[in-house]
Amino acid sequence: MKLFFALIQEMSVFLVIGYLFSKSPAFKALAGETLNSRQKLILYLIFSVFSILGTYFGLPVRDAVANTRAIGAVLAGIIGGPLLGTAVGFTGGLHRYFVGGFVAAPAMLATTFEGFLGGMVHLYLCRRNRSEQIYNPRVAFITTFVGELVHMAIIAGLGRPLENSLALVQIIAIPMITANALGTFLFMSILRDQKDTFDKLSVMFSARAFKIAERSLGILGKGFGAETARNLARIIHEESGVGAVAITDTNKILAFEGIGSDHHLPNSPIASVLTQQAIRNNEVIWVNGQSEPYQCSLSGNCPLTSVLIVPLHIDEQVIGTIKLYEPKNRRFLNMNKTLGEGIAGLLSDQLLRYRYEEQKNLLVTSELKLIQAQINPHFLFNALNTIMAIIRKDPLRARELLQHLSNFFRKNLKRSGDLATVDEEVDHVNSYLKIEKARFEDKLQVEIEVEPGLGELRIPTFTLQPIIENAVKHGISNMIEQGVVRVAVRRSGQQVTIEVEDNAGTYCKEIQGGGLGMNIVDKRIKNLCGSQYGIRISCTPEEFTLVSISLPAEGCQL
Repeated sequence: MKLFFALIQEMSVFLVIGYLFSKSPAFKALAGETLNSRQKLILYLIFSVFSILGTYFGLPVRDAVANTRAIGAVLAGIIGGPLLGTAVGFTGGLHRYFVGGFVAAPAMLATTFEGFLGGMVHLYLCRRNRSEQIYNPRVAFITTFVGELVHMAIIAGLGRPLENSLALVQIIAIPMITANALGTFLFMSILRDQKDTFDKLSVMFSARAFKIAERSLGILGKGFGAETARNLARIIHEESGVGAVAITDTNKILAFEGIGSDHHLPNSPIASVLTQQAIRNNEVIWVNGQSEPYQCSLSGNCPLTSVLIVPLHIDEQVIGTIKLYEPKNRRFLNMNKTLGEGIAGLLSDQLLRYRYEEQKNLLVTSELKLIQAQINPHFLFNALNTIMAIIRKDPLRARELLQHLSNFFRKNLKRSGDLATVDEEVDHVNSYLKIEKARFEDKLQVEIEVEPGLGELRIPTFTLQPIIENAVKHGISNMIEQGVVRVAVRRSGQQVTIEVEDNAGTYCKEIQGGGLGMNIVDKRIKNLCGSQYGIRISCTPEEFTLVSISLPAEGCQL
């Protein structure tokens, strides 16, 4: 019984060390679901030290050592797997071997086995999809209990002289089995509780970050100004729970929420040297108010004593800062520091995305206007000449053509979006073709066939107009005999093909060297529908030109 209590006392020292370890930065190696090579190396060193200390703190018994060496080996195996457990067990066992004694070799073998046994338990739990049980104290207790039973069996079986080994086992078996199993149980309880705390903090951090992201979504679309900053500062202050939040641009305070709002006034120029430094060097600055005091540059009576300053930037260009403050009676938590940095990164990414969307919209608008500008002048000139020629001999037809012309230009002006349906595209080019048919009379024949169910397919706007205009302008207009333009929209598996064919065979350029309008159409299809889609041209001179437009069967998506 005296030996048992002595081992319990030794175990208590280990528990104190284990508790301190769980509070140290090294414990973060255990906080994740998986361990990388560097983390396993750290754990190898830590648990090897525990195992060796178990021998040093052990109690001499008949030229042997009653000890708690197994705690480090079994924990290493359960947490890190067979390789880590065996390595720690062998290291602790090798140290025990050099300590000497008639059971030195069996003790080394037994400790190595206990590390390996812990690793096999880890492997079993992972393969059975029960990895959440790795930090279960009962699993640690049972594993160590079995390991120590085998430990005693190895000493009794391999120790020489045999009678001395048996006598030793009779003395140390119950105290060592109980103390090591109980110690591993309590040690794992400490690690599990601390890991649960890490997990809860991570969940809390993620929940706060997601809530801020959800509430701020879309706000930055209005630009980075005073109104946007006020809304963001209010959201961050409410969700983070810090003492105060400020948002600045590179020159002045845009918004301030929380303690100290009486003197941190919006539109005031930036007076803080720290904020200027953060903007100038694009660096995060944290003054925790303890090891490094913070003094407000606006008021000597300001209750805020700690601050985190995180730059906001787009493409490495700093456009402002987010500042989180805490008052004197509240400690600035590391979690809030990490949260502040995460918020700044999130908002910077949103700013970049909205700037990209803005540039993309400007580009789309420019491309559409370019196509419209290319179509409108010469088409309008030809259409008016045609209507003037018809108006005297057939006023009703002239009136009908004017309606088609009006419909064509009205839709041109209204079509400012990225996508339109196939039916809308066909209706648009029909107005164009009605006027062109009046111009060429019987010289132009048009055939349009849309497979049932494809009329609502969404495709980029102005996809058909430039292609059909090319067929008329570069093909049919140069022919003496009748020209035919055929438009067919068909589905083939996971792809839809729009074919525009003329029987002139005079336009045979590759798409890269083709007309400006056709190049823009090809580029817009690739951008909106995917790089595997687009335009392909095939041609036999003086026989036909076939422009094939490939699109996804489900249509294009924004």
